[in-house]
Amino acid sequence: MKTCPKLSNSCVVGVIFTVLLLGLQGVRVVECRVANGLDCFEYPAISCRKHSAVLTDFGGVGDGKTSNTKAFQYAISNLSHYASDGGALLVVPPGKWLTGSFNLTSHFTLFLQKEATILGSQDESEWPTLPVLPSYGRGRDAPDGRFSSLIFGTNLTDVVITGYNGTIDGQGSYWWDKFHKGELKLTRPYMIEIMFSDHIQISNLTLIDSPSWFVHPIYSSDIIIQGLTILAPVDSPNTDGINPDSCSNTRIEDCYIVSGDDCVAIKSGWDESGIKFGMPSQHIIIRRLECVSPDSAMIALGSEMSGGIRDVRAEELTALNTQSAVRIKTAVGRGAYVRDIFVKGMNLNTMKYVFWMTGSYGSHPNTDFDPKALPNITGINYRDVIADNVTYSARLEGIANDPFTGICISNVTIHSGKKKPQWNCTDIEGVTSNVYPKPCELLPLKEKIECPYPDDKLPIESVQLKTCSFKSVSFF
Repeated sequence: MKTCPKLSNSCVVGVIFTVLLLGLQGVRVVECRVANGLDCFEYPAISCRKHSAVLTDFGGVGDGKTSNTKAFQYAISNLSHYASDGGALLVVPPGKWLTGSFNLTSHFTLFLQKEATILGSQDESEWPTLPVLPSYGRGRDAPDGRFSSLIFGTNLTDVVITGYNGTIDGQGSYWWDKFHKGELKLTRPYMIEIMFSDHIQISNLTLIDSPSWFVHPIYSSDIIIQGLTILAPVDSPNTDGINPDSCSNTRIEDCYIVSGDDCVAIKSGWDESGIKFGMPSQHIIIRRLECVSPDSAMIALGSEMSGGIRDVRAEELTALNTQSAVRIKTAVGRGAYVRDIFVKGMNLNTMKYVFWMTGSYGSHPNTDFDPKALPNITGINYRDVIADNVTYSARLEGIANDPFTGICISNVTIHSGKKKPQWNCTDIEGVTSNVYPKPCELLPLKEKIECPYPDDKLPIESVQLKTCSFKSVSFF
C-alpha cells in the first residue's frame, strides 16, 4: 500500500470526485481526479486504467457459496463501455467468489486483491460450450466441443489479469474424477484462455487446481506472463501450467509451477488441422522458471506442434523431482518443424532424464494422419547445465529416415550414480563439448565450442511495465 501522489488521475479524493452512472440503479464508478495523502494500491501493468469498479457493486457476494457468474458478466459488460475512454479496472475484493465461465473485454484489467479467491463452479450449466479449436480439429478429452474456460476472451487487445497474489481456484477435482471415469462428453475447461488477441498480461497471482491446462494463450501475440505460482497435485491429469499455443512475441518469467503435466508446453496445432491452420509459436523467451513435475517436463515443445515452433529461448531454469528438463515431443504425421531452440543455465535435481527428444510420441486425433508429414527437428542448443541425482543423462530418439539434426550440447555436468547406460541415441546428428558423462557416438565431442544463444533481444523483452494505482473505494 502506497500514498498516492498529488494530482494523480488514478486515485480517489475524499471530497472531490466524479460519479459515473452505468445505467444500473445504485451502481456507480468513482473516477478520481485529485488525491493528496491518500492510501492507494500500486501495481505494475502494461496499461493503467482511467475508471475502476468493485465486484460487490454489481451484486457480487464473496461467501464461497453464492454464484457470481452474472455479477462478473454484468460488471465486465458495463465496464466495456469505457474501452475508448481510458479503459476500466474491476477489483475483486477479499472473499471467496464462486463463478462459472465469464468473458473479458478489451482495455480492461481484472485485479484480485490479497485474500481474494475466485472459485470455479462445479455446476456444468455455468460453463458455456465452444466449438473445437480450428488448429486441433477435435477436443482433447472428447471428439466434439469443449467447455469455455473459467476466464475467457477472444479478439481482444490490452487485457491485464493481475493482483496482489490473489488466488484463482479451479476446483478441478470434479473434472478430474469425470476424466478418470471416462464420463466427459466435452473437453474440460481451462482456467485462463485468451484467443486471437494481443497485448496480454497475466501476473502476480496464485492459480490452483485447474480442471485441465492453467494458462492457455492461443493465436495471440505480445504476451507477458510473470510472477505466477501454479499448483496442482502431481498426479492430476493434464494440468499443464503455461501453454502458449500458436503465439508469438511471448515472455514468461519468474514463475513457480507444481504440475501433474508439463510446467510449460509450447504448442501450435495437431496433425492435419494444425498443418492446415499453419500458425507457428515463435519468438518466445522463458526465464527464471522453477518446476516440479515428476511425470512430465519442465518445458515441452509439442507434442502438438503442427504449425511449427521456432526461436524459443530459455534461461535460468530450475527443476526438482521432474521427469525431464526441456523435452521435444513429436511424431510422424505432425509435419512442420521445431527449430532454433536455445537453452542455457539449467540447475536440475532428481530427474529421470536431462535431455529427452521423442519422435514417436503418437497421440493422434485420429488414425488418418499423413505418414508423409514428417517433422523437421533441427538447431537444438543446450549449454551450461548442472544436474544431480539423475537416472539417465539422455534419451534422444529421432525418426528413421528423418533424423533430428543440428543438436549442440556444451558445458554439461551430470551426476547419476546409476549403473545404467547414460546416453540412448537413435536417428540424431549433432556435436557436444565439455559434457560429462561421455555422450553417445552420434554426438561426437568437439573441443572448445560453446553452443549458441542469441545476443539480440525479442521485442517483448523491451516492454516496460507502468506503475499504476487505484483507490479501493466505497460505493453508495
